[in-house]
Amino acid sequence: MLSGLSYETLAFLAVSLLIAGAATGFFAGIFGVGGGIIIVPVLYELFRVLNVPEEVRMPLAIGSSLAIIIPTSIRSFRAHLAKGAVDMELLKAWALPVVLGVIAGSLDARIAPPVLFKTLFAGIAAYTSFRLLLAKDNWALKSEMPQGLWLKAYGVVIGFLSSLMGIGGGQLCNVYMMLYRRPIHQAVATSSGLGVLISIPGALGYVYAGWPKMDLLPPLSLGFVSLIGVALFIPTSMLTVPYGVKLAHRLPKRKLEVAFGCFLMIVVLRFLWSAVA
Repeated sequence: MLSGLSYETLAFLAVSLLIAGAATGFFAGIFGVGGGIIIVPVLYELFRVLNVPEEVRMPLAIGSSLAIIIPTSIRSFRAHLAKGAVDMELLKAWALPVVLGVIAGSLDARIAPPVLFKTLFAGIAAYTSFRLLLAKDNWALKSEMPQGLWLKAYGVVIGFLSSLMGIGGGQLCNVYMMLYRRPIHQAVATSSGLGVLISIPGALGYVYAGWPKMDLLPPLSLGFVSLIGVALFIPTSMLTVPYGVKLAHRLPKRKLEVAFGCFLMIVVLRFLWSAVA
């Protein structure tokens, strides 16, 4: 037994993580998101059952989520790129700003109040969800997507918030691109590439941030990254990514908008629940 848990309980947790991994890969493919919306709460509950101290439980879930997102986002990005849907110019413009934002967020991970960022993201996600579900195309900015300093500034914001929430940035990228009337298929595809830019430096940043607290972390942890959680999530998530990508490109524009709107609404409700729980 481990941490006072029976082998039956450990087996149940392992199966739960494998199933959650499959769901993560599917959503990474269909919506261009890294899957952190699923990974973080699942890992948080796992660490609670394993009696991981509250002080390090949330950052451990977030850091592990970012590590898990690395292979799923790479596979999702390559699949979308092969279909020619990725806006590579936007990704190139965001590359350095996003990484800088991720580094800043990783360094602030131990002191930033999570409820602030959850509330901000929930507000943005709710706006986008209502816009998609109600088919309000006029809920968008009429100007062209800004260039130069403003574009880079938003890249920093995406990287910063994503690293604090353990997500791949896909949700924030989708919101931004659709505000400027970019096609949802292009937004989803481009978001998958953003996950690669965020997850790698983010995971390394959480390894660094958690290193001084190794005595509070469970066995087989590398800073705020649980190697056990990573090992159980990745196999099934990698298997299901291509199926999500195929479905995303088969769905008509309106059906994909409704599906993504429903997905975002679930995300909002989950954040609101965590804020009051």
